[in-house]
Amino acid sequence: MFVVVGATGNTGASVAETLLGNKQTVRVVVRSTEKGTGWKAKGAEAAVASLDDVSALTKAFEGAKGIYVLVPPNYGAEAWLTDQRARMDRAAEAVQKSGAEHVVFLSSVGGHMAGGTGPIRAASYGEHALEAVAKNITILRPSYFMENWAPVIGAAKAQGVLPTFIAPQAKIPMTSTKDIGRIGAEHLMAGGSGKQIVEMAGPSEYSPDEVASALSQILGKTVTAQLAPLSAVVPTFRSFGFSDEAAKLFEEMYTAFSKGAIGYEHPAKLVRGTIRLHEALRKMV
Repeated sequence: MFVVVGATGNTGASVAETLLGNKQTVRVVVRSTEKGTGWKAKGAEAAVASLDDVSALTKAFEGAKGIYVLVPPNYGAEAWLTDQRARMDRAAEAVQKSGAEHVVFLSSVGGHMAGGTGPIRAASYGEHALEAVAKNITILRPSYFMENWAPVIGAAKAQGVLPTFIAPQAKIPMTSTKDIGRIGAEHLMAGGSGKQIVEMAGPSEYSPDEVASALSQILGKTVTAQLAPLSAVVPTFRSFGFSDEAAKLFEEMYTAFSKGAIGYEHPAKLVRGTIRLHEALRKMV
């Protein structure tokens, strides 16, 4: 039995689908009975629990050979880091009480760094919290999600502009969430052996200019990447409903990325996915 947290999101759905496709027994953790209906139709069990209820989460984890853990952020929380760390602690407590043999945890590139990484700080905290209680742990550290471009595709369609806080010509690692989930599922099926770090990227690095070019082909119209100043990060994310603290953490992260301060701990061991940018963007469009 494998348990998947976050099956209603991109990476969690990919984990669950990969496991089911390999004839594995799967239990998805969902926040309501309704959210589990589709997964039951696909052959999975559904357990209703939240990261705010350690008792229900522990019950959902019981009997698991392996658990895929991600801690969805509540970006509206005023004290965002404190809130996210508390949720990580509750997830770790449930893992410990369940006695699960193996945890695959979704962290982030830069998860090994102590600070200056914005919201990645919460992922770093989660690595340590889970490592302290898990019998075996595999830590996934993917790069920038290709799906992070989805919210600005509307602007590309309507205005031919792709807003970005990344320099248009800067090539950075980008990974499809489907690849992240597939790789996570493969590690669950392989089983854990102590602590493993899996750092990943897509088939190659891509720039915002290349994202714009791919969208131009898909949409049949010219799309141009447009660099926004880092001073616009906070007001932009505030307009998305993020708290002031959460927005400022994103400013810290983009600033660090712009300086090349966030990177991999073991770049020579990088695991590359198979889904290319154009394929991922076409699905988003």
